[in-house]
Amino acid sequence: MYQWRNFQFFEEKAVGGNVAEELKEKVECSTSGRGQIAVGTEDASVHVLDRGLKLSYSFQAHSINVQYIQQLKQRNMLVSVGEDDTSTPRVTAVHLKMWDLDKIQPEGSSTTGPACVRSLKIFAPKFPEAKITSFLVFEEAPPILLVCIGLETGYIYCIRGDVARERVSRLRLQVDPAVDNQPASPVTGLGFRVDGAILQLFAVSTTSVNLFDMHQQPPQKHVLDMLGGEGQNMTMSDNQELVVGRPEAVYFYEADGRGPCWAFDGEKRYLGWFRGYLLAVTATPKKASKNVFNIYDLKNKLIAYSVPIGDVSHILCEWGSITVLTKDQKILCVAEKDMGSKLAMLFKKNLYTVAINLVQSQHADAAATAEVMRKYGDHLYEKQNYGEAMQQYIRTIGQLEPSYVIQKFLDAQQIHNLTNYLEKLHEKGLATADHTTLLLNCYTKLKDVSKLDEFIKGDESREGEHRFDVETAVRVCRAAGYYQHALYVAKRAGEHESYLKILLEDLGRYEEALQYISSLPLYEEAVTLKQYGKTLVGHKPAETTAALMKLCTGSSSGGTENGSQSNSGPGNLLPSPVDFVHVFIDQPKWLMKFFEQYVETVKDSLAHLEIHNTLLELYLSEDLRTPVLTEVVSEAPSVKETLKESPSLKETSPVKENDPFATWGLKSKSSKTIVMNGTPPKIRTKEKPVPIVVVPPVEKESPEEREERLKKALGLLKNGWGPHEQQPRYDVDLALVLCQMHNFRDGLLFLYEKMKLYKEVMVVYMKDGDYQGLISCCKRLGDASRGGDSSIWSDVLTYFGERGEDCSKEVKEVLVYIERDNLLPPLIVLQKLAKNATLTLSVVKDYIARQIQQETRYIDEDRRAIEKYQETSTMRAEVHELKTNARIFQLSKCTACTSVLDLPAIHFLCMHSFHQRCLGDNEKECPICAPAYRHVLDLKRNLEQNAGDHDTFFQLVRNSEDGFSVIADYFGRGIFSKPEKPSSPANGLVRTSTNSSFA
Repeated sequence: MYQWRNFQFFEEKAVGGNVAEELKEKVECSTSGRGQIAVGTEDASVHVLDRGLKLSYSFQAHSINVQYIQQLKQRNMLVSVGEDDTSTPRVTAVHLKMWDLDKIQPEGSSTTGPACVRSLKIFAPKFPEAKITSFLVFEEAPPILLVCIGLETGYIYCIRGDVARERVSRLRLQVDPAVDNQPASPVTGLGFRVDGAILQLFAVSTTSVNLFDMHQQPPQKHVLDMLGGEGQNMTMSDNQELVVGRPEAVYFYEADGRGPCWAFDGEKRYLGWFRGYLLAVTATPKKASKNVFNIYDLKNKLIAYSVPIGDVSHILCEWGSITVLTKDQKILCVAEKDMGSKLAMLFKKNLYTVAINLVQSQHADAAATAEVMRKYGDHLYEKQNYGEAMQQYIRTIGQLEPSYVIQKFLDAQQIHNLTNYLEKLHEKGLATADHTTLLLNCYTKLKDVSKLDEFIKGDESREGEHRFDVETAVRVCRAAGYYQHALYVAKRAGEHESYLKILLEDLGRYEEALQYISSLPLYEEAVTLKQYGKTLVGHKPAETTAALMKLCTGSSSGGTENGSQSNSGPGNLLPSPVDFVHVFIDQPKWLMKFFEQYVETVKDSLAHLEIHNTLLELYLSEDLRTPVLTEVVSEAPSVKETLKESPSLKETSPVKENDPFATWGLKSKSSKTIVMNGTPPKIRTKEKPVPIVVVPPVEKESPEEREERLKKALGLLKNGWGPHEQQPRYDVDLALVLCQMHNFRDGLLFLYEKMKLYKEVMVVYMKDGDYQGLISCCKRLGDASRGGDSSIWSDVLTYFGERGEDCSKEVKEVLVYIERDNLLPPLIVLQKLAKNATLTLSVVKDYIARQIQQETRYIDEDRRAIEKYQETSTMRAEVHELKTNARIFQLSKCTACTSVLDLPAIHFLCMHSFHQRCLGDNEKECPICAPAYRHVLDLKRNLEQNAGDHDTFFQLVRNSEDGFSVIADYFGRGIFSKPEKPSSPANGLVRTSTNSSFA
């Protein structure tokens, strides 16, 4: 038989001398609840006691005796069963009474104590009277009660309803009644079990254990066991299990039958239940007349308290303590010790396992449980039982600071236990980055790749969740050389930066890195290429450039559902190629190719200004250098031998430094080292270290390539500024600066010409001494009729005049155009050419002769004009005479018909006379002089209209070679004079008739 450990987890409470005297009488029944104890004594009285077992009040419950009482839990009411006198002499009746303990009768009234709410007779004609052997009340929804009364005849009488209002129904349940010759088995115990909305009733008789389903009508009986029990040997546990004590053991019953049993020595005389403890009064095995009161902790299999005691009549549990009443009117009060006292007792005996089970069974908080386990772990650690100690420390995870445990197991000999602890820490998601670092270092020191794989890849099913700090795991794996594990973690966690660093810096798998970048969403792809594009271009320029083209033109498949992106609006949402200029910092040729392809593909980019500026700068650069694979001589071991000494080189490439084009090499069989991009690995052989050879990674550009770039530069300038475009697609000022910096003559000439800086164009030719080019340019740009600037011929003449060398041929050609357009006076021409001592008179002889002839001709023309203008004096005299003197008409013939002039006749001041009949209706003007006069009027009218057209005036001034002549001409037209009213015809008429005379 199992030997129960005995502890004193309960302590006896001293009962003072002021205990109610009623407890020293014979107590027939008792109950507790709602902070009070009630006992029924043999005088049919009920006494209510307070916490100190002092009498609060008493009242006469029944007249004969009180058999059972029960305190309700939901209401402060007391239900009692007892005998009362009836109106018939010597006849008693058993009543069920309900007392309201909140309604105490005032002092001085006929009765004292609480008010009796209702009194019911238990027995009726249909419910024959029998001795009551058990009693139990169940509170349903108030005020509904279910009162069950067990009888000696094997029946249970049930009263259900509102007892206070006597609205009840009665029911009889058959347990073990008398059948044939078999006597009835008294119902010794009752217990209720609630399973949701289902109410069940345990009924124990002396011969069986039964269960009734009270929700069925009528209730169905289920026999759980054919062995019964005595009345005081039955109780209900906290888990609503029926507990029945028999001499050999204590049995537990559930709804489906008998459950576990516990074997205790001695006859069971009283059972109770208190806060998970089984209270049992048993007879001692050696002396049956003596009893022992034990408190059993069934979960932990120990005796929490044990004390010898007499015959027990009642056990009451209230106020957190147990009150035991014996038949010899003695009282025992025990209370449970606090958890700290119990644990201290166990720690003193090194019973850590019991302490752990105790705190767990009593549902102590996690901190208290962890503290017990920590002490147990410390105890085992001191005994050098490290494995068991670690198991206890693992159970403290979440409460105990991990550093407390880690410090104890930092010794290399305890690395397995430390690894185990760190693994559990990660499983519960409580590990920090430092813990992850330590665990991975443990794996690497143990070289346990399988454990590392399990840790890294063991939670594949939990997508998006990680038991460890991803950044730390990647860093430690990289440092330890486990690049594949670091790669897996970074990829699964979506850490694009770490994933690409491993591919590029550790593994050198550039094509795979490009494929991974292309699979990212558009924004992330752009950001990643900005960050790692330089390294990728340095090793895979063509592939990287193609990826950038797809990204910037919208043909990339990364981040879209259907595998492609829309190519509409490349300048709106797609990244600009200008954002990736920095990645080509060491690969200008590929930058040039990238921009060229982009310009050909996208015609309306918003970044065309920056792209054309950059392309022009690349075209004009003196030399575009590109890193290449080179071969240098080195006295190093063979590749095969070196790889044998350093196996890690077979799997991964060395870590790169800041310079992406640093080189490292291994000697081949031909004693030549193949130089590749990257930082040299630290390789040592048994003889001596491998020498590292660093060479400048350059590729010389051929003259043909240089010339091709200059052609592209000129084409860019011309295509970017078409004939009909107002503004170019590049920065003109920057283009001028670049062309001047790189002495790009063709570009300068084009830009100056487009900007109409013709004199700057001349300066370019003058600096180069290109006479023929200068004259050809002047022929093209000095034609004023085509919008050119004819004044440049004057500058060219000045240039030749200041040259200290013979340029007679060119001077003669320039003089032709100066003479043709009359750009300079001959005197100025002679002054300019006189500065050149190498020129002779023969150069200008013909020009001077022609100029003298032309001047002579001009003089003659002026003289004739003067003579013509001298006729105006005669005209003025004639006008004066017409205004001051009378005019005599002496013509005798009509000017029209040449007939003799007769009356009526009309004479005009122009000295023409006509018959009136010859003029017809036109009598106001001379038909001979009128056409000439009208012509003069039209000319004057046109001059006045043109004088008011200011736009035309200013345009003529700007475009004219001699602006003063234009101003003089307009002045003559009257632009500054006040408009005059039209005068009467100059050939005014004089009418004559038969009654008139000449005037």
